[in-house]
Amino acid sequence: MNTIKTLFAILFVSVASTAKPQSKAVDSTRFFTEEGIINMSFSTDVRELQNSKGEEVYQTATVSLRFPDSTVINETIRAAARGHFRRDNCVIPPLLLNFHNETSLLLSPLGKLKLVIGCGTATADEQLILKEFLCYKIYNLLTPKSFRARLVRVNYSDTRNKLKSFSQYAFFIEDDNDMAERNGCEKRDKAQFLTESTDRETMTMVAVFEYMISNGDWSVPNNHNTKLIFRKNEQTLPFVVPYDFDHSGFVNAGYALPNELLGTETVTERVYRGFPRTMEELQTTFDIFRKNKEAITSLIMNFSLLASKTRKEAVEYLSQFYTTINNKKEVQNIFIDNARTQ
Repeated sequence: MNTIKTLFAILFVSVASTAKPQSKAVDSTRFFTEEGIINMSFSTDVRELQNSKGEEVYQTATVSLRFPDSTVINETIRAAARGHFRRDNCVIPPLLLNFHNETSLLLSPLGKLKLVIGCGTATADEQLILKEFLCYKIYNLLTPKSFRARLVRVNYSDTRNKLKSFSQYAFFIEDDNDMAERNGCEKRDKAQFLTESTDRETMTMVAVFEYMISNGDWSVPNNHNTKLIFRKNEQTLPFVVPYDFDHSGFVNAGYALPNELLGTETVTERVYRGFPRTMEELQTTFDIFRKNKEAITSLIMNFSLLASKTRKEAVEYLSQFYTTINNKKEVQNIFIDNARTQ
């Protein structure tokens, strides 16, 4: 009898040790600080998504997330299309996923997250997404007042079977409120400020970074691809936090067109869209970029999901920026003498 009990005990321990981790509510902070890739299945009515009009027009979707520790969460959420250009021109538009539902209790702490996805299904489209993901990771190295991003491998399926299922890398962008909270700030919806009515040091960082990746697709007064966060219980100027970098020269997407106001022929041609700063202010900001140059280069070169040639080209493109900021004559010309004044 003792032998039988012992065998049952061994069997129980063996089964328990091989069982999948028990699902529990996700930690929204760990979700964006852990580096492992999440495998996700996403299913919804794609045509309805493409035809939706307006912002945050939600429809039902089902998701299954497999985390690096093998935990799996299957829940029903709500999804909405984002953007305008890509809603009309892409296979599936960029998405806003709302996890805060009665049907998604385990994923509810994530709130509402933007999912940045490829415009098409080709490998080239996926490479563009991976380059934009790197933009977020680079800016994370420069300042905590930045959106974190989490890479996912998504399998998309259409509930009407009008679109053939396909898999592709994508990434989530941290919730606005979570980003503001970890910086001791709060977000205020539809707050409008002139560019130079924001925190000067942070604005300098934003403008130089946008110049670094050659992104002209942003505006503070119009709340275009920027968010404003405010110190809690303090009467201070807001901080600008940039996002959406797919029209940058660093990404160099085929659909990205140069801003007509900048007078450039390609998006890879850099134009400084910030206001004038003193040489001292600029050098203080440049020092942050210089300090992180090795880490940025390492980040890109070790990102094996990108093709080797693409990684080398990306590093070379950024090296041109470093050559510029290390030349005081060019700095004077670009960031001071010819900076915008209105």
